[in-house]
Amino acid sequence: MMKMKWINTFFVFLIGYNLSAQVTNAKIIFERKTNLFKKYKGERTKDWIKEENKIKIDVFELIISDSLSVFKPQESDIREQMDWLTQKNTTYHNLNSKTRFLIKNMWGEELYLKDSIIKRTWKITDGTRKIAGYNCRKAIWQANDTTKIYAWFSYDLTPSVGPESYTGLPGTILGLATEDGGVIYFAKKIELQPLIAASDLQTPKKKKVKTISEVKLDMESRFGKEKWFKPMWDEQFLLW
Repeated sequence: MMKMKWINTFFVFLIGYNLSAQVTNAKIIFERKTNLFKKYKGERTKDWIKEENKIKIDVFELIISDSLSVFKPQESDIREQMDWLTQKNTTYHNLNSKTRFLIKNMWGEELYLKDSIIKRTWKITDGTRKIAGYNCRKAIWQANDTTKIYAWFSYDLTPSVGPESYTGLPGTILGLATEDGGVIYFAKKIELQPLIAASDLQTPKKKKVKTISEVKLDMESRFGKEKWFKPMWDEQFLLW
């Protein structure tokens, strides 16, 4: 009788542990560090970016639920002098419909884009680290011949999302970095089970919404022969 009671208690504990460990709703604050010397390569870069200003910090928040998420810049009334040097995208994901909605500012124009979720082939490694109190596993995505992206995800937060357009891992991405360390995202604070308004996760209703394919065709027709076009496109729509 005592043995049966102990077994029942153990299973109740196990179920409770699993329920508490598997988080679907959270608000995650990210800090992004961009090395401007690596982003703007060239002999004259140091003429307008000084050593003490080479690391630019931007703050974002990622709100997640079981199937919806939004990654967006954190609102602030402060406008930095060199704010234009980095881009601040907003990305909505719908994991059920496998679609994403992006808000990008390009050349002073705000673009509203709807497309399918990017499919990336990840290699999950044995590497681990702790981020914002959570144990994370390291994964690698080979973006192209010269660019690798490192991601650290947690099995404890189950939605398969992360910063920017990144998805496809068995848990939420809490750390993201280019191989050269030029751009690094790390979660700094995680609020579990926050009160999330339905409007926070709903994509804005806009009349002019394009697909990324439509934007690419339009831009290729105008700038496709320029040397800067492919690197610009890959950075804007392949990486971020």
